Amino acid sequence: MGAGRKLALALASGLGVGYVPLAPGTLGSLVALPIWWACAELSVLAFAGVALAVSVLAVAVAGAAEQVSARHDAQYIVIDEVAGMLITGVGVPFAWPQVVAGFVLFRLLDILKPWPIGFLDRRVPGGLGVVLDDVAAGVIACLVLHATRFVLNGWW
Repeated sequence: MGAGRKLALALASGLGVGYVPLAPGTLGSLVALPIWWACAELSVLAFAGVALAVSVLAVAVAGAAEQVSARHDAQYIVIDEVAGMLITGVGVPFAWPQVVAGFVLFRLLDILKPWPIGFLDRRVPGGLGVVLDDVAAGVIACLVLHATRFVLNGWW
């Protein structure tokens, strides 16, 4: 296997986290938290740019990893969870109540796959299909977090 494929597998697996046999998607989501923390002081636009860049990278490396494994959305591919969690955090302060709520909400959406998340997961092939359902889960989780903050008017 060439160096490019090895790099793609390393990135797709969240630097190996995806190979842990128990709850790789949950662990992959945790990989995003240090990145969220590191980007917390960025403007909303800059944070969104980071999330977009990770999402684009995720599509490419998930597609390459799929070719190596010959399986759609293999369990070890967790860069999609990293991208989805970063999208969840766009414009959300890195404070533990919000981080925990965002993490739980994103994981529930990613596991239960309500419409349109499940539709995207089943219907879109390749690396884009691997990532797009997590992007949708991240967008929905982010919107719910912002709506909750708005309703609670800064109490949270």
